[in-house]
Amino acid sequence: MRNDLAVIGAGPAGLAASLAASARGVRVTLVDAGPEVGGQFYRQPPAGLGARRPRALHHQWRTWRRLREGLDRHIAAGRIAHLTDHHVWCVERESAPTPGGFAVHALLGPEQEEPVVVRATAVLLATGGYERVLPFPGWTLPGVVTAGGAQAMFKGGLVVPGHRVVVAGTGPLLLPVATGLAAAGTTVAALVESADPRFLARQARALAAEPGKAVEAAGYGVRLLRHRVRFLVRHTVVEAHGSERLAAVTVAALDADGRVRPGTGRRIPCDSLAVGHGMLPHTDLAETLGCRVDGGRVHVDDEQRTDVPGVWAAGEATGVGGAGLALAEGHLAGRSIAARLTGVPPDARGGERAAASRAALRRFAAALDHAYTPRAHWAEQVTDDTVVCRCEEVRAGAVREAVRDLGAGDARTVKLLTRAGMGWCQGRMCGPAVAGLAGCPEAVARRPFARPVPLGVLAREPGERLP
Repeated sequence: MRNDLAVIGAGPAGLAASLAASARGVRVTLVDAGPEVGGQFYRQPPAGLGARRPRALHHQWRTWRRLREGLDRHIAAGRIAHLTDHHVWCVERESAPTPGGFAVHALLGPEQEEPVVVRATAVLLATGGYERVLPFPGWTLPGVVTAGGAQAMFKGGLVVPGHRVVVAGTGPLLLPVATGLAAAGTTVAALVESADPRFLARQARALAAEPGKAVEAAGYGVRLLRHRVRFLVRHTVVEAHGSERLAAVTVAALDADGRVRPGTGRRIPCDSLAVGHGMLPHTDLAETLGCRVDGGRVHVDDEQRTDVPGVWAAGEATGVGGAGLALAEGHLAGRSIAARLTGVPPDARGGERAAASRAALRRFAAALDHAYTPRAHWAEQVTDDTVVCRCEEVRAGAVREAVRDLGAGDARTVKLLTRAGMGWCQGRMCGPAVAGLAGCPEAVARRPFARPVPLGVLAREPGERLP
């Protein structure tokens, strides 16, 4: 049995696309690595934890309930099959048994050793994004987590990373993370934002076009003030301290060029640091399919189609812009897919509104991207003995030596000389840091698989599990 559409990723974009397509007569298989739908944004604690007010973890609870209830109705009606714990590692165009279709290869379950194949006529990539990680001295100490990691802990597990936390880095994600930690009873010792407020002021016109976002940000600010969280704007973490685990961080002020101002360092005791420097699109599956990727994001047209026939993309994979933008893109993609597969032109109702919302939210996202770009001189604070690639334990000094003494002029050569990026994550985490330290553009990924695959899976004919 062939499905009409395989949607990879059950976050906001994947959910919106699945509902829009199935409502127009398309049979959908929703494939996701998580145990529940929602992605990172709508991550829910397991029912067994007995969360009394799960809505307190989200500021778009009504939207989530609408998506969840719609999905349940379509699943009950047999229009959507939801496959959980399916970790997709490759999507390929098939020549047989039915030419022109796609085979979605996944690994099932937490062990990720049982192969599964889902076949479909069309594919939507709603693979989301991941956090940009920039190293600094002490960042590998226990107690240091990413901002998104901290958010996942209290959203999905109702636990916090520590008793006294510093939230640092740059980007709008820091506000909900700090607010959520404070509301959970954690002492947020400081919120350290490296962006210059003047950069936000320069984007005032684009930001003012989305007043709801301003209200949302103001709400976070009020709650943080209520919890007496200290704001340190145009500051950065220069070092994390501790022997066996984190005990304190040193933060310092930045000048107008983004360099640390000498003599401004201050030490803040804490047992956890949640640090983030923005998000990057997940493009691995798109790259394996041969889709065009521009500026680190999947290129799509007005219908969210990639340049590979039969493949659509939506959400953070096409450019990081938040849940609202992902919902709009997913809805438009689902409508487009349904029209292409059924031959029935989409009705105008809802499409124009979603397209207008997408355009406005893309402008808003671009303004935020300009305002919250990681500071240009972050690498100056990375000492030679700082681990950059955790998988292969490559230190910053080795990267600098490869450039200075061995003649490496690009990220790929640095990788070959130092092994930075050759470990389990294949450079997904350390790639931006290695390129920044080397002073060269980040290498273009040419991976055949989107995630590590056991050799046993590749050696035998994969099984097939279809709804």
